[in-house]
Amino acid sequence: MKFIETLKNVWKIEELRNRILLTLGLLLVYRFGAQVVLPGIDASKLTAVVGGDGQGIFGLLNAFTGGAFSNASVFALGIMPYISASIVPINANSNSLFTKITKRRRKW
Repeated sequence: MKFIETLKNVWKIEELRNRILLTLGLLLVYRFGAQVVLPGIDASKLTAVVGGDGQGIFGLLNAFTGGAFSNASVFALGIMPYISASIVPINANSNSLFTKITKRRRKW
């Protein structure tokens, strides 16, 4: 009974309630994203390549991603798409800068 009373008291405090709801919401978003399959990926072929028994390095990777790797889900990609998307504008800016520098050198 003391545990239930503690939960009731925690729920009465607005800051704790907001943090608990935020945490549950983030978990819900993550679990939803772990079920969304990447477009263009045939999950059955991926399972055949990885191995359906869940042994080896791919099984370990699948365990660390919470099953997202075997589903070929959006969240199995991790942070790599964000990093790649950040590098592309940097390269585009540096290429245009490089072109400007070479044009100025030709003028001299």
